[in-house]
Amino acid sequence: MNHRRSPEPLLWMLFSSGGMVAALMLPILLFLFGVAFPLDWLTPPTHAHLFAVLRNPLTRLVLFGLSALALFHWAHRFRYTLYDGLQLKRYAVPIVVFCYGGAVVGSVIAAALLLTL
Repeated sequence: MNHRRSPEPLLWMLFSSGGMVAALMLPILLFLFGVAFPLDWLTPPTHAHLFAVLRNPLTRLVLFGLSALALFHWAHRFRYTLYDGLQLKRYAVPIVVFCYGGAVVGSVIAAALLLTL
């Protein structure tokens, strides 16, 4: 008896962790770099300081995790929007390839960009 395991638990884990990380970190980053620094509510960091922070391997790892998990969160949500919302279950394979393939490609691009800093 050959039972294939479904990747569904892993995909739901990536979905939930991506949603949690995005919900906790993105509003802070958007507030700081989109509101507080441009309006001079807080003193913005200098270019040299931001560059030094981005050169830290731990910062790169955190930014990569944020990017990759947010992409997989998007992929899972978009997949089920197409399946259930638009009733496109007959196109299951192309949808899975597009959604999760896009998340993988985006994660590779994020890693490449973070490694070239």
